[in-house]
Amino acid sequence: MTFLECVCRALGDADVDYAVVGGQAVALHGVVRGTIDVDVALRWSSSMLARAEAALRGIGLVSQLPLTAADVFEHRDDYVANRNLVAWNFHDPDAPLRQVDVVIAYDLAGKQTEHVELDGGTARVLAVGDLIEMKRRSGRAQDLADVEALRKQAK
Repeated sequence: MTFLECVCRALGDADVDYAVVGGQAVALHGVVRGTIDVDVALRWSSSMLARAEAALRGIGLVSQLPLTAADVFEHRDDYVANRNLVAWNFHDPDAPLRQVDVVIAYDLAGKQTEHVELDGGTARVLAVGDLIEMKRRSGRAQDLADVEALRKQAK
């Protein structure tokens, strides 16, 4: 089972309303894109964040920062606006390539998702239209390149 499949299974088993976003989502939509970490967005709530934290810890990941789900939920606006923390990183101390970023600056509520079948299970991925909009709004050079590649793929 790949790391992406492991993450998706753990989040799904924990009943987390999530979607894969970022470079992995771009790849799942058929655009070749190199990336290491798995970025996920959640339907924003305290309980959803706590379930995601527990699920990620359950597969051996730990928070890069000394934060809990309660901290992130309570201080989200401050973290995003004043500390430039847009994602809460989890990593495996024994395997540095196993990383998940929980995007805290984005709420999955009202967004479309799609299920993509993988060899070892199913991944829930942000629908291409919402992914394009998310990446367009970030304004980062890589995200804008992803937008163009996704648009070309959709034609």
